Amino acid sequence: MKIGIAKEVKNSEYRVGLTPNYVALLLASGHQVWVENNAGSGVQMLEEAYQDAGAKIVNQAELYQNAELIIKVKEPQPSEYSLLKPNHILFTFLHLAANPDLAKALCNSGATCIAYETIQMSNGQLPVLYPMSEIAGRLSIQAGARMLEKPQSGMGKLLSGLAGVKPADVVIIGAGVVGKNALQMAIGAQANVTILDTNLDKLRAIQSHYKNQVCCLLSNSVNLKQCVLNADLIVGSVLLPGKQAPKLVPQSWLSHMRRGAVLVDVAIDQGGCFESSTATTHQEPSYVKQGIVHYCVSNMPGAVPISATESLTNVTYQYIEAIAELGLQNAIQKLPELKLGLNIQAGEIIHEAIAESLAKG
Repeated sequence: MKIGIAKEVKNSEYRVGLTPNYVALLLASGHQVWVENNAGSGVQMLEEAYQDAGAKIVNQAELYQNAELIIKVKEPQPSEYSLLKPNHILFTFLHLAANPDLAKALCNSGATCIAYETIQMSNGQLPVLYPMSEIAGRLSIQAGARMLEKPQSGMGKLLSGLAGVKPADVVIIGAGVVGKNALQMAIGAQANVTILDTNLDKLRAIQSHYKNQVCCLLSNSVNLKQCVLNADLIVGSVLLPGKQAPKLVPQSWLSHMRRGAVLVDVAIDQGGCFESSTATTHQEPSYVKQGIVHYCVSNMPGAVPISATESLTNVTYQYIEAIAELGLQNAIQKLPELKLGLNIQAGEIIHEAIAESLAKG
């Protein structure tokens, strides 16, 4: 198969869709690989490394002209829409439920589009999203601690506290992969941590592991409001695969929260779980609304692109290899989780949850 590794053009996105070592494996299997100029420069993977692996270095237009399978990290930007054609298979993060314009453009392109974030195992696990969720969860506490600093418009509180000084109150909404990784970092920072979820089994497991280091509460409207209004840092980490994130914190709560508190919305790729959330970038990561700092960067793992690229490609390669070796339909037979990864085909949205979310507007 003819495979293209595109350079990311999204704001402050430095990751690359495939590393030279995996390119070498594809070439050894008889496939052809084109890599866009400087695609790996953000992760210190120079063109020479791809050339040594056997890839051809080309410009953007040549890449899309030659390749059948396009490997990216983030969703196509408007400048890339016209590059996609019916003969392309696009393999990348898409998050279509929160982006109707992108969904329409991809349908119009005729390309077959597979989203990393909706590849789902029979047990519900999301194998490609998993490592990025780990990173986002850990970064949420780093970012939140930074945003709490007074020069960043936060209240000016240290997460850990000090001798004679109380630690910061951290609330984590959702005990999935993001939430558990945020919890690990927050406890490590010696913050006072509360985590909420609707799944009691998840809360029991966390309580058993961390003992008296964390307060585990069932997420309902009463508990959630009480925790949010008395928190210094709130991390929103709720995911409904393929669907828009539920708005769990209404904007009306902001005026009752602690001044200079911080909201970190890790669900922003799916529309955000705070009603007041608007997507931000690494260059301008935060804004203040009603005295509350909002950190809503839509590609958080892009801040640590070397770690993120390595962990991402370790899980995507098996799917790339299967599609290249077998073709898409046979790859789905071999790896059934790919079927839910298929979002758009022949100009139609075929993922049920995404179609439902977009229909709701």
